[in-house]
Amino acid sequence: MLSFKHPGRHCIAGSWHPGTGEILSRNPANLDEIIGAFPVGTQAESIEAVAAARHAFPNWRRTSRLHRAECFNRLANIIERDQEYLAELMAREVGKTLSECRAEVVEGLHMVQYVFGTGRMPTGYVIDSEISEKDAFLRRKPWGVVAVITPWNFPFAVPLWMLGPSLLEGNTAVFKPSEDSPAIGQRLFELFLEAGFPPGTINLLHGDGTTGEALVDNPEVSVVLFTGSYEVGKRIQQVSANHFDRIVAAEMGSKSAVIICDDARIDLAVSAGLISAFKTSGQRCVSAGRLLVQEKIFDKFAEKLLTVTKRIRIGNPLDERNFTGPVIHENSVEKVLKYNRLSKEEGAEVLLVGERMLDHEHKRGCYLTPHVYRIAHSPQIRCIREEVFGPHLALIPFKTLDDAIEIYNDTDFGLSMAVITEDFRKMRLFREECNFGMGYVNLPCIGAEVHLPFGGVKKSGNGHPSAAGLVDAVTHKIAWTVNHGTEIKMAQGLKTDV
Repeated sequence: MLSFKHPGRHCIAGSWHPGTGEILSRNPANLDEIIGAFPVGTQAESIEAVAAARHAFPNWRRTSRLHRAECFNRLANIIERDQEYLAELMAREVGKTLSECRAEVVEGLHMVQYVFGTGRMPTGYVIDSEISEKDAFLRRKPWGVVAVITPWNFPFAVPLWMLGPSLLEGNTAVFKPSEDSPAIGQRLFELFLEAGFPPGTINLLHGDGTTGEALVDNPEVSVVLFTGSYEVGKRIQQVSANHFDRIVAAEMGSKSAVIICDDARIDLAVSAGLISAFKTSGQRCVSAGRLLVQEKIFDKFAEKLLTVTKRIRIGNPLDERNFTGPVIHENSVEKVLKYNRLSKEEGAEVLLVGERMLDHEHKRGCYLTPHVYRIAHSPQIRCIREEVFGPHLALIPFKTLDDAIEIYNDTDFGLSMAVITEDFRKMRLFREECNFGMGYVNLPCIGAEVHLPFGGVKKSGNGHPSAAGLVDAVTHKIAWTVNHGTEIKMAQGLKTDV
């Protein structure tokens, strides 16, 4: 049985606090198993955590950037040491298969290694001036206190996407993990302490939406980094609008799709579609709720996809034979089943009925079978426009490439897409005409590499991508111009005569 170095507690300015209230973290594969109990942060505790980060900011900002980077080198070594423990804890708390959790730990490790490496990279550059006696520079500076609010489905990698660039650049942080994954969030925080990050540089605050709102509403927070639903992200942006110098970087879900052209390699297309739709039980922000399939190959593709989908093994995340595990909790079960029913009401031809698994092996968990249906595109259909966040998949036929572009763009989201084709001209057309933040060719529409930006457009994001792309959100650029002459000469020919 896994155990924690500390019981569920907040950590503010390096001191552990038991807090009040109780959030029970349960194993979604077996709801009888309680992973741990965690406090609910109050407004007073939120104020205290932000104050601790604000107090630590001047010294951390003045610390050599190379010394800050060295903290991440130590953190990387600790993560490598604890990889299997972290993966197993994650699998038990959020229900992802052990292989997925191992991959996520490696992804988090890669982010830490990337941050360590960029510690010796330039933080600005030299720009020529109009005046030969002048040197002009652009330099990045940290904002201050960063609030990091993260999701349950990537409870290890996503916090590192956010905390890594923030802390390296000289900001301090208050980290609030999801109430659905507090155990892995706390364990990650413990690793930061072990790596030698100074007290107050990073602070841990458990809690729910009320805790998060108190954190966001604090005027001493300079930047809010958030990954989660559009509804919560919109609320964060609304609250932050009251603070004149607040930066918000928000990644807020999707209705991603894979576009399968009639020249596609069918087996590759089936693999890409299945992985995009059902990995993590469809609970990735980039999961494909839609497969757009050209009419000429629709029947052949659908037949092969259904054959493979029926073979998917669903079960205990710790059993490495399983392709996927449960959804996160009972509310998620009900939401997915509601959308399954809605697809029928909206006229879908159901090809595979998604339902709750209630046999002996699965009855104590939140297990669902895939729901697959064929439906013609129409702007009025909700089930192909709204994010379901579960094993719910629409197969949508299209005639022309322009039709596919129109269908793909006809949602309020724009996070991820993939196109399956052997024609480089089609690849370019979709790249230019579809609205997305991350695109793939002959690949699933899920997956990320930390040296690339991760974010989207429309309701999927607000122009501040995460991972490597986050640096521009957690720093601001300053201009610095130095005159080496013995008199003043101005640009644009401005006269200086008195």
